[in-house]
Amino acid sequence: MTIALRGVALLGGKPVDVLIEGGFIAEIGARLAGDTVIDAGGLVLLPGLVDLHTHLREPGREDTETIATGSAAAALGGFTAVHAMANTDPVADTAEIVEQVHRRGIEAGLVDVRPVGAVSKGLAGETLAEIGNMARSGAAVRVFSDDGRCVSDSRLMRRALEYVKPFDAVIAQHAQDPRLADSAACAHEGPLSGRLGLPGWPGVAEESIVARDVMLAEHTGSRLHICHVSTAGTVEVLRWARARGIPVTAEVTPHHLLLTCDLLEDYDPVYKVNPPLRPAEDVEALRAALADGIIDAVATDHAPHAAHDKDHAFGDAAFGMLGLQTALGVVAQAMVGTGLLDWAGVADRMSVRPAAIGRLGAHGRAIEVGAPANLTLVDPSAPWTVDPAALASKSRNTPFAGSVLPARVVATLLRGRLTVSDGAVAEPVPA
Repeated sequence: MTIALRGVALLGGKPVDVLIEGGFIAEIGARLAGDTVIDAGGLVLLPGLVDLHTHLREPGREDTETIATGSAAAALGGFTAVHAMANTDPVADTAEIVEQVHRRGIEAGLVDVRPVGAVSKGLAGETLAEIGNMARSGAAVRVFSDDGRCVSDSRLMRRALEYVKPFDAVIAQHAQDPRLADSAACAHEGPLSGRLGLPGWPGVAEESIVARDVMLAEHTGSRLHICHVSTAGTVEVLRWARARGIPVTAEVTPHHLLLTCDLLEDYDPVYKVNPPLRPAEDVEALRAALADGIIDAVATDHAPHAAHDKDHAFGDAAFGMLGLQTALGVVAQAMVGTGLLDWAGVADRMSVRPAAIGRLGAHGRAIEVGAPANLTLVDPSAPWTVDPAALASKSRNTPFAGSVLPARVVATLLRGRLTVSDGAVAEPVPA
């Protein structure tokens, strides 16, 4: 089946027709015909979005999310590939488990699900997991992370960086010194946390680990990726590392680009997230760093939770927020609406760079003849209201409930097949 996108706006160019055939872009021109014709006038065509940081909860917590429901949420959000984090039950620390996650993603057929392997066995931070076996497995893992926990032992972190280097893989670090931000910490440390009586989480808990790890990356010559950057201080460490040519990349979440710790005034646990929401000055620094490329990518940290895990006193509630279906709209508001990025910049930060970090050669490609047809069609002038009950996730813990976000995903294509059509899930795509 061929699909013709009529009058679509390419990045920085005039409206054209795009013909898709056999999983690839077959032609770009005018008055192109196809078996299916989509009127794309006024719409923007992006390379399919790639998420470096998704929690799909399977295996172990299928009551909160499954690979199938998370894949549906991802496709509706414009994603064609997601990286599924290792903090499942059992932990994805063996070849057998990452292959199971990979296989379930293929069965869901809506996005390419790339398993993330654990750095340490059981995420315990004591001994290395089966990194080599996972890298050589059918899942071909290229991102390793103990996300949810920091690899705080510097010796173990050094060994992990050394071990992944021959596989051209990357260690994605959850930067949080457990001695500076202990298990009780739940809010940005400052006057507000003191007044609210919430245990504080200082920015230096993140910054000190990032500083240590960029030095280890320089020493080993290995690739390092910093998850969910949240402070202006971390931005400065990254800027210093880039100036020295250290192979470090970084991501920021949509919620850290838009929300501030002032929202904690009412103790609403929907705003409890790891790392915590920070003050406005940190938000501004994160936006500027994403705009100038010091932060490479936007990653959702999609973290679904059941109501019985979130509906507690703030200090007892689970950390995390939904993010897959709202990510593009939040970035459009925080970055495009403010003039900090154009749509070409969004494509770079939400597709091109994350695909390169994750070593996904079929994703994040330029929109040109011969490229794989992993694509996202966006209406930049279609605001929509976030309704938690209408989201594809099994969970409802979105901080954007009732918010009106700009930019609606109209269609998503994976290998030339529509996974989302007119804002609704279409059919799974064969592997």
